[in-house]
Amino acid sequence: MTNQDYGLARRMWHQLEPIHAVFWYAPEVFAEAAGLGYDVQTRWPSYFAWRLAPLGTAGPRLAASACYSFSPDFVAAHVPAAWTVASPERILAARERAVGRMYQALLGDLTGSPGLAEAAELARLAALAAGTAGRPLAAANAGLPWPGEPHLVLWHAINVLREHRGDGHIATLLTVGLDPCEALVSFAAIGAAPEEVFASRGWTQADWAAARDRLAARGWVDAEGKATQRGRDGRDEIEWRTDRLADAPWQALGPGRSARLTELTTPILGAAFESGLLPAQSTLGIATVPAPAPRP
Repeated sequence: MTNQDYGLARRMWHQLEPIHAVFWYAPEVFAEAAGLGYDVQTRWPSYFAWRLAPLGTAGPRLAASACYSFSPDFVAAHVPAAWTVASPERILAARERAVGRMYQALLGDLTGSPGLAEAAELARLAALAAGTAGRPLAAANAGLPWPGEPHLVLWHAINVLREHRGDGHIATLLTVGLDPCEALVSFAAIGAAPEEVFASRGWTQADWAAARDRLAARGWVDAEGKATQRGRDGRDEIEWRTDRLADAPWQALGPGRSARLTELTTPILGAAFESGLLPAQSTLGIATVPAPAPRP
């Protein structure tokens, strides 16, 4: 495709991810989780339930495969135990209620606005253009029925798009030969977020040190664990390839409609940031990873 905007996929991810991510921190979501019977002292028991329910009663191997950056031992502490608390069907019904309650609290009357309805339709069109071959979490979410209300449609569409991107990111990590812990260590090494932020993925200090040693042997990090030029180039390539694998929905929507979606969702993005619910830094490194330069 000539004159393709190689930064579009990344810009749309930056625009839409926080609108979705507030779900993981909203009190309305924790209230629904508690109603199902989950321990809500931390977000992890319900996190795995919410995220993996579209896959059905996934076992620990499938769960760890889908949630690539998490320690398999950490995942196994929550899966399959999550399905003994509530069935995937009950979790998905509660997830939709939680999204509705969250957006009503966050956006108020905006949930019924023509602008939000238009944004939901544009996001839905992009999600419908997201291919799901080889992308299990994207496919599982894309296979769910579309909700009826626009604010629910918007969240569902963004969820499909983010899992589509995430599945592609995993494929890229596998292609360059980074295992789950190495993926995090190499990301921390370029300053995407402090190492303590990545502790949420459940790796032990010994796991982290061993992954760092493996990366040092490949020339990706130096003796202090900082990225070498080879490591920085490798991460740039990963992010660029991830963006390319996420291009299709946005090229289908086109730059004009993508710009319109950005315009319509900017008030929602502002509400998400102003809610105070989102962490200042995350393992996604959204605030610190620059958009890659266009390549031929």
